[in-house]
Amino acid sequence: MQCPTCGAVLSPTAKFCSRCGTRIAAQQPAAPPPPPPSPAAPPSVSAEGGELYAYGNQMGQRLDLPDPKVTARGRGVTGMEYQIVGTTLQAVILELDPGETVYSESGAMSWMSGNIQMMTNTRGGGLGGMFKRAISGESLFLNEFTSVGGKGVIAFASDFPGKIVPVPLIEGQTMIVQKQAFLCAEKTVGLDIHFRKRLGAGFFGGEGFIMQKLTGPGVAFVCLDGEIVEYTLDAGQVLKVDTGHVAMYEPTVEFDIEMVKGFKNILLGGEGLFLTTLRGPGRVWLQTMPTPNLAKAVAGYLPLGGSSRGSGDALGNVIGGLLDR
Repeated sequence: MQCPTCGAVLSPTAKFCSRCGTRIAAQQPAAPPPPPPSPAAPPSVSAEGGELYAYGNQMGQRLDLPDPKVTARGRGVTGMEYQIVGTTLQAVILELDPGETVYSESGAMSWMSGNIQMMTNTRGGGLGGMFKRAISGESLFLNEFTSVGGKGVIAFASDFPGKIVPVPLIEGQTMIVQKQAFLCAEKTVGLDIHFRKRLGAGFFGGEGFIMQKLTGPGVAFVCLDGEIVEYTLDAGQVLKVDTGHVAMYEPTVEFDIEMVKGFKNILLGGEGLFLTTLRGPGRVWLQTMPTPNLAKAVAGYLPLGGSSRGSGDALGNVIGGLLDR
């Protein structure tokens, strides 16, 4: 050790310099060596909003996975509670009190608790209701699910990337949705078919002659394709939409079609011959990825042959397909 003033060599325990008298400050102990690096963190997955979930599962221990994101919660008029989980392939989970009933299209249920009882029927439609459902391409029967002996849980999942949208309706309120959009509803909600009044809109409007009509009171759930964009139209205001992108609209909105103007636009524009026109007043909901558009995009990558995939009752699909054509 040296004196900081004169540079004289001093003993390690010296408090003063023997040559110039400078006070020598006590030396601080050396810092401990840094700890060894920690082992690599367990793998993690990214969730919405940038939050990270570490699985952290070890051999021989309990396997825990992160819960899916809840995008909506609510309650129906019968007391039913629901939550919609997921982002692109969503599911709606319903919690029913004893005696509460919901219904769905045939084959829509994904899972349910053991105290849920299922009953298949026409929901009072009789032969007339069955015929209307057949010509709409839907299944001939509907399934009712009732909780018995305590609270029950039942879930319905979408089969296409998009959104499950809750549609709360008051007494007498109606909503028009694209065919095959209906997923499930409280027993108080009425489900019927909606005929297009104009032949042109039925032939070229992208949805055929038939859509679905939901009537309140109660909460219904519909599956829409891709992301959903909402517009509010004033009286007389017109929105032109490529066929197939109309997912849902209020009954005050007038639905029609018009031919694309200009020979060059028709021949080279790639937008087809017709556009759907929506005239206010009322709200409309558009979908960004209609199922036919996706099917057309991937058709070129599919092998020839194989079995076809349909939904609902076979007879209903055949009759509905013939009418749509």
